[in-house]
Amino acid sequence: MINAVGTPQSLLLLGGTSDIALAIARRYAIGHSLRVVLAARPGERRTAAAEELRSLGCKVREIDLEARDFGSHPATVEQAFADGDIDIAVVAFGLLGDPERAWREPEAVLELAEVNYTAPVHLGVMVAARMRAQGHGFIVALSSVAGERVRRSNFVYGSTKAGFDGFFLGLGEALRDHGVSVLVVRAGFVKSKMTRGVNEAPLAVTPDDVADAVVAAVKDKRELIWVPPPMRVVMSGLRHVPRPIFRRLPI
Repeated sequence: MINAVGTPQSLLLLGGTSDIALAIARRYAIGHSLRVVLAARPGERRTAAAEELRSLGCKVREIDLEARDFGSHPATVEQAFADGDIDIAVVAFGLLGDPERAWREPEAVLELAEVNYTAPVHLGVMVAARMRAQGHGFIVALSSVAGERVRRSNFVYGSTKAGFDGFFLGLGEALRDHGVSVLVVRAGFVKSKMTRGVNEAPLAVTPDDVADAVVAAVKDKRELIWVPPPMRVVMSGLRHVPRPIFRRLPI
């Protein structure tokens, strides 16, 4: 279980090669024996991630996760909990996609919808059921400010994050009386593999910045955070900009 200072004994990374997920694992591994379940597609990236965590003293188990293969999800969750309770599960997988292909090509939009929304919801319900049965746990859902007010420049991606965000906020409410908490993390532009080649936005952060914020928020039992914190003010302002003006903004 998570101790009094917010340190877990076990960590499930759904999207275990995510820069942010790995940064979170590194934070929790400092000076602590941590059991990590690394759920991701098999390959060099997962192997490298597992080796890095083992070098930090973690006990690592690698399991397969294929976001779009919904029939495989029950087995993935079963394997994730096979060695005992999971204290924190991080939902960290997702695709940015090509914003113009996404609304022009049916297969491209389907991929984004399934990876960014349908799969996290499907897995989230199953992880929540296991945590409800064990009577404790924390789900960390890596959302995005892109879902707070969807912009023309990436509206398909933004719409998937809006759904993701709403689902996990609602899941947190549903789990409140069952000993399980949900933290939704609304991050701004994160300098990571996912955004490589994309023009950097103002108030950009690193995966380590997000990890620091997550660790602090779990310790404080927060339900919703913005990273960096000023993004809350920025997005609050943007939500109230009239649409004719909003569509002219260079965002």
